[in-house]
Parts: sequence; C-alpha cells; structure tokens
Amino acid sequence: MPRLRDQRGLSIVELMVGMAVSLIVVAIALLALTRHLDENRRMLTEARLMQDLRTAADLVGRNLRRAGPVAATANGVRYTPPGDSDELAYRLQDGTLEMKIGAGHWQAMTDAGTLRVSSFTVTPHTQEIVLDGFCSQPCATADASCPPRLNLRHVTLAITGRATHDASVSRTLNTTLALRHDALVGACPA
Repeated sequence: MPRLRDQRGLSIVELMVGMAVSLIVVAIALLALTRHLDENRRMLTEARLMQDLRTAADLVGRNLRRAGPVAATANGVRYTPPGDSDELAYRLQDGTLEMKIGAGHWQAMTDAGTLRVSSFTVTPHTQEIVLDGFCSQPCATADASCPPRLNLRHVTLAITGRATHDASVSRTLNTTLALRHDALVGACPA
C-alpha cells in the first residue's frame, strides 16, 4: 500500500488558489480588452466626425472660392457666383448644414444620423493693398481713387460638430479660404 508521502498531485487548497489567480488574470485581460475596444470605437467616431466636417468644409470652400459678393447671415452665408443671377447659400438648420439649390430648395449636406453641427460661421475679410508704384504718372493729392488698390478677399470658415451617438466627441474645424475675383478699385491718372 502506497504511503501518503509518495502521492503526487495538488491538494484542493492549491487547486483553488490556482483557479482564483487564473480568474483574476482573465478578469484583468477582459477589462483591458474592453477598454481597448471602447478607445478604438471612440477613435473611429472622432475620425468619422473629422472626415464629415472636412467634407462639408471642402464643399462650402469650393463654392465660396468662386463666389462674387459674400454676405454672412445669422445662421450661414449667402453669395452670388459671377455671371449668375441666382443667389446661393449655406445655412445651419436644426443641427444640419444645408445648401440652397434652385429656387428656395434646401439640401442637407451633413448626415444627422452621424453628425450634429452646433455652429457654422463664415466671416468675410478684405485686405486692401495700395498699388503705389503702379501708376506711371503721380496721383493728385485730392484724388481718392488714386493710386489704385487691390482688395484681396478671403473668408474664415468655422464648423463645430459632435457625434450623434457619443456627445463627448466634439470637434471644431477652422479654415481660411482665399476667394477669387479680387476687386481692383481706383485708377491711375490719364
């Protein structure tokens, strides 16, 4: 008959301690995996939000660059393309950025299911450059139109939005756009 000392294996206490340690290790690994998945979901949400904001800013910017006179409104911007009599516009309406197409018809530019736009501002700026050395003859001191001046136009576009499914994910996109069709004001003496 074998003796107790010669038996090999684990006692019930050793087995239970081993199982407890294994459960703690598995719980820590599951917690780390859960945090990693949450952070991954948050990063994907942020990337989608920035992509949607950039797309909207690119569409607005592309049209505004070709704009004639630009006028900021309380919730957007109005402009008229050169050679066109129809006024075009962008506005923020109920968390969605919209574009005016045709005679008063508005088309949503952002998807309210993924992005909620909280602010949309377009601020027009004009920088006047005096063309002193442009005239071949000197200007009269009383002539306000001489020397000619070049009015460089640009707009500052700011869009702030947040993810619809996660209100803690919010981003703002700011960009400055140089507009075409700068105005030449004044003239040289004849």
